[in-house]
Amino acid sequence: MYPGTHAATQPDKPAVIMAGSGDRLTYGELEERSARLANALRAKGFTKGDTVALLTDNSVRAYEVYWAAVRSGLYIAAVNSHLSPPEVAYIVEDSGAKALVVSAALDELAREVAELVSGVPVKLAYGGPVPGYDDYDAALAGASAEVPDDQPAGADMLYSSGTTGRPKGIRVSLPERQIDEPGDLLRPLLEAMYGFDSGITYLSPAPVYHAAPLRFGACVHAVGGTLVMMERFEPEAALRAIETYRVTHSQWVPTMFVRMLKLPDEVRSRYDLSSHRVAVHAAAPCPVEVKRAMMDWWGPILYEYYSSTEGAGMTFISPQEWLDKPGSVGRAGLGVIHVCDDEGRELSAGEIGTVYFEREEVPFTYHNAPEKTRDAQHPDHPTWATNGDVGYVDSDGYLFLTDRKAFMIISGGVNIYPQEVEDVLTLHPAVYDVAVIGIPDPEMGEQVKAVVQPASGVDPGPELEAELLHYVRDRIAHYKAPRSVDFVDELPRTPTGKLVKHKLKQRYTAAASH
Repeated sequence: MYPGTHAATQPDKPAVIMAGSGDRLTYGELEERSARLANALRAKGFTKGDTVALLTDNSVRAYEVYWAAVRSGLYIAAVNSHLSPPEVAYIVEDSGAKALVVSAALDELAREVAELVSGVPVKLAYGGPVPGYDDYDAALAGASAEVPDDQPAGADMLYSSGTTGRPKGIRVSLPERQIDEPGDLLRPLLEAMYGFDSGITYLSPAPVYHAAPLRFGACVHAVGGTLVMMERFEPEAALRAIETYRVTHSQWVPTMFVRMLKLPDEVRSRYDLSSHRVAVHAAAPCPVEVKRAMMDWWGPILYEYYSSTEGAGMTFISPQEWLDKPGSVGRAGLGVIHVCDDEGRELSAGEIGTVYFEREEVPFTYHNAPEKTRDAQHPDHPTWATNGDVGYVDSDGYLFLTDRKAFMIISGGVNIYPQEVEDVLTLHPAVYDVAVIGIPDPEMGEQVKAVVQPASGVDPGPELEAELLHYVRDRIAHYKAPRSVDFVDELPRTPTGKLVKHKLKQRYTAAASH
């Protein structure tokens, strides 16, 4: 199903609600406006396989554009709104977009991008006028609201967040079906694992351009539920939204848990969270102590999965399973897991290596980058693909991640995984945020460095550095502990909480070269 199915039976039900402003888009409005945009694009000559780029803040309009594309056999390339104008322009041009739709809330960025992508034939802006763009509402008003007879299913074409380098376009083959025909893989998984149905109210606190918020929100519409979207994540505002909208389901990343756990007790206990049945989390490994603390607070409602924008495979773990296997991201729910060494040899249970998923075929390619697609495939098994993560599988088939391969530190010939050190420091009361990286060392090759953003009111300096180093050495092997701590005002993270470590490491490698 798609929103048109529910528009016929419950046209006045909210499809999207903005948590802060209360702005709403009903199923009837979503169906009419997405059909109008689909017809407007078709009138401009768009055909199956063309691409629409979307540059937006969190807005109800985002799903009008999404469903217009996906009901027209088009690719929708949602672009990170925190990128620079040249970075946005690169994605728009690399994706081959024939249309760029922007939000007036991003006026300055949108203006600069328009000048850089002058060859894109269709440019529309909603929420107000933006120089260089035509009026979105006028384009819809001038198009038919009639549902097209032919509605081939489209797909998203998202770009990696660039935490280890330049973003890569992730392209899948378009399905050979109509939008209202069965065949989507994600929806039945969410129905089975998390109870997605027409009765859910789903809170999405993350940016809509990111894979999980965009896709899960679309699945909410497919089943006829209500999507509550936060304008931006703020810890107390998230709790308020759960109470106000009687949220039943939600999705988070671990940094959001940490921010909420650090709220004062009187704030955490102020809100009624009794409607909340399922809290899904993913995108980054969750420190064991953080997840335990969230379970103590919210109860056993935390469901974790491991996947990626590429969709090479997925694992799932229920709250009850996690309590038996703390730290695991679950067993395979899509694909077969293989853990291999650097030569591609499959490892035994408990041995750490690169994590691959085996499918009938690799479900994606990196757009305009065949060499990167090949790099993601196993050298001897072309249907095995990896996201570059490192981990091990235990004797029961549960996967445990240790880190990204690109982030591993090799010090004196020994592999050190920064995630383990970060997990130790995350809940220290003096630490607001932390990243652990390897920096050049003339004797050891690399040494372990902790980069810390202190909590509000905490004074950085030698005393705090000594305290944090001692704290880590008391909890893990000394060879893994940082040799030093630097303090910064802010760490480079994406709005979805992922550390952009290559930017951080560049500061140190550049300094070492001078």
